[in-house]
Amino acid sequence: MESYASPSVSDSLWISATQWKAFESAGTNAHRVCSLSGAWIERLGQDLLINHQTPTLLTHLVWEWKQREAYYGFSPVRIFNRSLPLRNADRSAPTLLEGDNSLPFETVVCESHVRFSLDFLAGYSVGLFLDQRANRALLREQPAKRVLNTFSYTCSFSVVAALTGAQTLSVDLSRKSLDRGRSNFELNALDPSLHRFLADDVQELLPRLARRKELFDAIILDPPTFSRGNKGRRFRAEENLQSLLDIALEVAAPQARILLSTNCTKLNAPELERIARFSLKTARRNGTLHCSKPLPDFPPGTGSTTLWIHLR
Repeated sequence: MESYASPSVSDSLWISATQWKAFESAGTNAHRVCSLSGAWIERLGQDLLINHQTPTLLTHLVWEWKQREAYYGFSPVRIFNRSLPLRNADRSAPTLLEGDNSLPFETVVCESHVRFSLDFLAGYSVGLFLDQRANRALLREQPAKRVLNTFSYTCSFSVVAALTGAQTLSVDLSRKSLDRGRSNFELNALDPSLHRFLADDVQELLPRLARRKELFDAIILDPPTFSRGNKGRRFRAEENLQSLLDIALEVAAPQARILLSTNCTKLNAPELERIARFSLKTARRNGTLHCSKPLPDFPPGTGSTTLWIHLR
C-alpha cells in the first residue's frame, strides 16, 4: 500500500494501482480504496462510497480522490457518502454526492466473479461486508457439505458455500435481508428453493437445532455488536459471544470449522482466542485456531476481528 499526503490528512493509506488491477484481474470490483482514522473509501462496482465521521474528512477525501482518478484509471459513475455516527440510532443510508440521481440505487458488484446485489437506499449497510472477503474465499477453497450461516444478513457466505455444492441454512431476524439473500442466490444461477432460509433469533434457534440433532460442517458466527432478538431479547457481543459459541459447538459436526467474527472494539484478537479456547475446553472438544490471510486493502486494526476454529 502507498501513503500519500493531502493538505491536512497525512495518515491516509491508498491501495496501489497495481493492487487495483489485481482486484480487477481476480474478478473483484468491491474493495477498499483508502483508509484513514475516522474515514475510508470503498469501490463498489462503478460507484464509490466515502465513509466519514465529519464533513471535514469528507471534503478531504473527495479532494484526494480527484487527484487519483487518473492514477487508477477509474471514473466512478456516482459518488456516495455515508456518515459514521457515534450512536447506532443515528445511522442512516448513504446519500448521493455526485452523479446521476435517476440511475437505479440497486446495483451489482463482483467478488472473485461471484455476484452480489447492493442497495444504497436499503439502510446503513448496503449489502456486503468487504472485510469478510478472505473468509468467504476460505469457505470456497475448503468446501463443506452442510453450512449454517447465522446473522446471515444478505447471505454472502451462504452463496459462496452453495457454489461449492453445500447445503446451506441462513438465519437472520430480518425477512427483508433474507429476501435479498435469495436474490443473491439467483444472481449466481443458484436455486434458493434448494436451501433453507429462516427468519429467527439465532440464540433461540441453535438449541432447537441441537435438540433435533442437526450437525453442520461449517458454522458462521458473525453477530452484530448489539441487537435485539425475539421479545426484545438483548445480544451484546462482549457479553454473549461466549455463550453463542458454546451453543454452536453443540451443532458442530466432527472436524467442523467455525468462523468467530466480531466488530466489537472490546473484543480484540487475544480476547477472541481466549473465548474460543474456553468454549472448546468447556465442550470437551479439541481444535486448532487459525486466522485468514490479511487483506491488502484493510490496514492492520481495521475491519472485523476474526478467528477460524478447526475441530478435530
